[in-house]
Amino acid sequence: MTLPSERKLIHRGAKFDFEQVTIAGRDGRPLTREVVRHPGAVVIIPILEPERPGGPSRLVMIRNLRIALARELLEFPAGTRERGEDPALCAGRELEEETGYAAATITPLGSFYTTPGMTDELMHAFAARGLRHVGQHLEPDENIKVEIVPTDTAFSLIDRGELADAKSMLALILAQRRGLLA
Repeated sequence: MTLPSERKLIHRGAKFDFEQVTIAGRDGRPLTREVVRHPGAVVIIPILEPERPGGPSRLVMIRNLRIALARELLEFPAGTRERGEDPALCAGRELEEETGYAAATITPLGSFYTTPGMTDELMHAFAARGLRHVGQHLEPDENIKVEIVPTDTAFSLIDRGELADAKSMLALILAQRRGLLA
């Protein structure tokens, strides 16, 4: 593998930058690509206690207007880290901002690259428990509605194609594999 021999800033954005990167190709000739430089992000699986003893846990999800798709998506709360921000602190901030819930505990589930063919974005997944409602703090450009979903329903939403957001699907599976979903 050849490391980039040249990097050129194309555009500095509000949340991420666009860069042109040149590397030596397999045959030695220059190969140029555009990439998105991203400070990283978080996705959170907020887990509410069962409404009754022995009942299923419930998950806090959001319907989020996604401009790139020109439609709403059902997903788990997520957000971009501030440069240098601790991922767990970002998770707590985004959870409260988007859902209106604060968490007593935030547990790391793992990290993954979202789209390595075009960006270096590293996403950190967390589970949030001990939730208490404190009220949403949406940013001016956010259009988010909160939905409470039983855990078993979340998995059937994947099967029906109603939950099609990859970060949400993967984080849900990570939480299940760690035994956090009753």
